[in-house]
Amino acid sequence: MIILITGGASGLGEAITHRLAKDSHNSVYFTYHTSNENAERITNEYSNTFSINCDFGNENDIASLQVLITQLDIDVLINNAYSGTFLQSHFNKIPVDSFLSEFSLNILPTIAVTQAAITCFRKKKSGKIITILTSALKGTPPIGSSVYVANKAYLEELTKVWAAENVKFNISSNSVSPSFMLTGFTKDIDERLVEQMREQNPSKKILTTDEVAASVLSIVKAKQDVNGINFVINSSADVI
Repeated sequence: MIILITGGASGLGEAITHRLAKDSHNSVYFTYHTSNENAERITNEYSNTFSINCDFGNENDIASLQVLITQLDIDVLINNAYSGTFLQSHFNKIPVDSFLSEFSLNILPTIAVTQAAITCFRKKKSGKIITILTSALKGTPPIGSSVYVANKAYLEELTKVWAAENVKFNISSNSVSPSFMLTGFTKDIDERLVEQMREQNPSKKILTTDEVAASVLSIVKAKQDVNGINFVINSSADVI
């Protein structure tokens, strides 16, 4: 199985890369931009992994990645890459340009990459799209997360469209919405807030990236009739 993971050298993406690379039958390609050392470490550890330096803010890099997707003839696309900040400020205090810049940096490249993957999948009438969202879309989102949550909500609706439009081509589109995890993306969050989230959870723990990666692996292995589902994962690794 040929798999492409965007943002696969750090945080959750790195955990997913490790999980999928443990199966020697998989060829796992992953993009990275600033995590050079992690990318090198992964490719040294697994001979079936291949790193792709791709800046999602660079149109030429995205265009090259689109061509590479066709050349690799991938079987699975995992949309994981996200650059920006999780928590900023109250909605009314955030400059409008922040919404535009993070949308351009994260959503438009994801759309371009997924279009290339779907074109590839349709030709061979087979393929899987797995998109990483957030459980903040369910219930009350954290204060200050409007830019991040809005972008993930946009992707959530696209995943449904991808599922509906491509089911006749034997292409599935599912998403994974993990609860809060401690990664480089969330490193600046106040420790008191992290402890509060830990105490509020029945299991008294924070979700780990490896738990989420295990859920992604199960979707990769699932049959094609698993389609159009958003798997919400909490810190007990329960799937809803």
